[in-house]
Amino acid sequence: MNYVVTNRARRICVFCGSSVGARPAYADSARTMGSVLAKRGIGLVYGGGRLGLMGIVADAALAAGGEVIGVIPQAMVEQERAHATLTELRVVASMHDRKAAMSDLADAFIALPGGYGTLEEFCEVLTWTQLGLQRKPCGILNVEGYFDHLLKLFDHAVTERFLRPGHRALVLADHDAASLVDRLERFVVPVVEK
Repeated sequence: MNYVVTNRARRICVFCGSSVGARPAYADSARTMGSVLAKRGIGLVYGGGRLGLMGIVADAALAAGGEVIGVIPQAMVEQERAHATLTELRVVASMHDRKAAMSDLADAFIALPGGYGTLEEFCEVLTWTQLGLQRKPCGILNVEGYFDHLLKLFDHAVTERFLRPGHRALVLADHDAASLVDRLERFVVPVVEK
């Protein structure tokens, strides 16, 4: 992997669940991530909801004085109970518009525990990086081994020749929020032939 000191991230997009999950550690990790970003002067971009880990990461960043930009589709404003006290809430037409706006606003991406939506959003921006459509680092906060099986699947995809080792290396994983942010800020996305 290529690590060098680069320009500090201005904003990091966090994908995570709209529920709190089964373990208190998930909420703790979201709280810590929001605080870490704000204390470093890094803005948070996220899905705009006030429930679950989404609301916790946003509230923690706001409480620490950070910038928080939520991006939510119009159809989900009522359904997800959009967060009302963000620095900025952008209401967009569709899920596709949401992902595009979040990507445009962010310099890097982090997945915290979540379900299908979290995995889909993270894998889409990861694919954009793999294809060279963007050169933005992608990381996973692996809270209490939540993503162990996903990371093993990525390794298996390399073994089975569906992923090149250089593409597998695009996913940074760590169990510590501050360490993961450090690694994302130092990571230079390599150009690997598809």
